[in-house]
Amino acid sequence: MLTLRSKKASAPDWPAYMASQAERVKDPRLARFYAGGTLDPQMPIGEAPLLAMDFETTGLDGSRHDIVSIGLVPFTMERIRPAAGRYWVLSPRRPLSDESVAFHHITHSEVEKAPDLSTILDELLERLQGHLVVAHYRQIERSFLDAAIRERLNENLLFPMIDTMSIEARIHRQSWWARLRRWAGRPMASIRLNESRQRYNLPPYTGHHAQVDALATAELLQAQILHHHTLETPVSELWR
Repeated sequence: MLTLRSKKASAPDWPAYMASQAERVKDPRLARFYAGGTLDPQMPIGEAPLLAMDFETTGLDGSRHDIVSIGLVPFTMERIRPAAGRYWVLSPRRPLSDESVAFHHITHSEVEKAPDLSTILDELLERLQGHLVVAHYRQIERSFLDAAIRERLNENLLFPMIDTMSIEARIHRQSWWARLRRWAGRPMASIRLNESRQRYNLPPYTGHHAQVDALATAELLQAQILHHHTLETPVSELWR
């Protein structure tokens, strides 16, 4: 079994940041969210309440593109609860392109009837509260949600996340044997969600549906912890 060496690190002091933001933000919904704080950094991942989150978006730039769907799936290291999850289709502020429709299969007629993010913000924050969020490539979820909140409320929304893609990158892009593969001219292993799941013999799912990809991410983290960490690993070694 390959064991990851933990890097102490560049993760922010999330409890201090959340407390500071609770005093700073003006919107009462964000203030309540930040005041709820985050998990104890020393909490073992095996005890942590987790929430897989995935977005489908109209592009890759949070400042120019929009979230068109959100999928949430609560889980722990022992159990995934898809029935307790939530899925929203959202109305983008800019028109859908044909390319984005072909990619995520959310149509013009669906978004015409869909709510704006501001309408579901109370429930979204409620569901995030008390959980450590898990995403595959957190840059998408983090940057798009923050940009959407800034556009609507002129405030920031940032919180700790575990990134399953980052865990795969440390193994398959940054480890000594990954470097040896590159020196030998071997191609780099893909760290996309489906290819990452294949390495742990997880079943294939149809991608680009936010709820399905959230479930896939939850399963992937369970496998990663089993193979490369322990249930006693503190959440602060995993969140960024």
